[in-house]
Amino acid sequence: MIRVKILLIACLILAPMPSFAADNSYGYPIPGSYEATIMGTPAALMPKLPAHVRTRQLVLDVFPDREKPPVFFYDEGLHCTFAYQTHKAPLVFLIGGAGASDQADRLITMMKALYQAGFHVITLPSPTHANFIISASKSSIPGDLTEDASDLYRAMETAWNKVKGDIEVSEFELGGYSLGASQAAFVAKLDEDRRVFNFRKVLMINPPVSLYSSANRIEGLLTQIPGGAKKQGIFFNRMLSKFSQFYRYGNFVSINEDFLYSVYLEKLFTRQETAGLIGVSYRLGLAGMIFASDVMTNSGYVVPKNRVLSPTDLLFDYFLVSTHLSFNDYYNEYFYPYFLKQHPGLTKQELIESESLRSIEGYLRSSAKFGMMTNENDFILSKEDLEYLKQLFGERARIYPRGGHLGNLEYKDNLAHMVDFFKL
Repeated sequence: MIRVKILLIACLILAPMPSFAADNSYGYPIPGSYEATIMGTPAALMPKLPAHVRTRQLVLDVFPDREKPPVFFYDEGLHCTFAYQTHKAPLVFLIGGAGASDQADRLITMMKALYQAGFHVITLPSPTHANFIISASKSSIPGDLTEDASDLYRAMETAWNKVKGDIEVSEFELGGYSLGASQAAFVAKLDEDRRVFNFRKVLMINPPVSLYSSANRIEGLLTQIPGGAKKQGIFFNRMLSKFSQFYRYGNFVSINEDFLYSVYLEKLFTRQETAGLIGVSYRLGLAGMIFASDVMTNSGYVVPKNRVLSPTDLLFDYFLVSTHLSFNDYYNEYFYPYFLKQHPGLTKQELIESESLRSIEGYLRSSAKFGMMTNENDFILSKEDLEYLKQLFGERARIYPRGGHLGNLEYKDNLAHMVDFFKL
């Protein structure tokens, strides 16, 4: 099992530093931000969660009249996972991070922890996941926090309408991690006007402050590969070769954490290479997002305009093209031009500023319903970003000394705090 192997490797790595955890009472053991991000939480330090949860797979027809390209023949609707109690209980909506499906490991762990505590739960895929782009995004161009929030809200309403006759709900809660945390903030703000859910509590786990800044920080990890640009190309191609062994026809748009773990366990152990692997994994997820968006919009960015891909067409060449597109390529050549057409005169800097928690600072500062969890060594945040989050949320913030980006999300103390936050 992957997590057992991770535990063994963690023990080997940590063996020379037996006294590390003695610096404070927080027991998450992996000190490096990159290593924590890759390895996550050792199985022995996760809480005991139910093996079986009363769940139902929801397949939502968010846009009944939408015609989907033939290559996406398999997409029957937006997938959400619904865990339900037999008694009246609060319902928590959970939003995954960038590229996450509704059944991403971290979402399922959060769902089980909340279910065990007596909550109904509905998990949603990230708006950057292909299933969401194809079935639930109005524009099929993800990344704008305001538009993504509107799409998520529509999906939540659709899910609620599908299940409300089957359960009793006392109140609604909302949570998300990474990109999903920032999106949760914008969804909550939208709900202040729509008033469909009137969310009582909103928990943000490892949120970026600025999407643009954090995306560039992740992309920047590729530069840490030893040997400079030439070595980076060799490393990138080696990782793509490894990935191709896991590649299944038509499935590259659904990359999950298992790819990251398996390549790490076989290939990479130095800090620089680990940073590079995180950057490559991000680039692969970005590739799936770009491909799905480009096909849905017929933009001609990767697939030639008006080229209709059939279910039997080979996609690997398009995948290779997509993997060599950086976040800045996507932003400058695809994302910004779309919004410039929608809002003539919009500058790139104005768009960057709108994709930030600072754009809704007044709301976040004044609303008591919010809670925020992050780590001192989360590499998607600059020092200024971390200080900003501390200042913005004050006593509503829980800052852990280590854990990287989401590495400690499944640690028993973190999950206990999450559950307590929604219970209080």
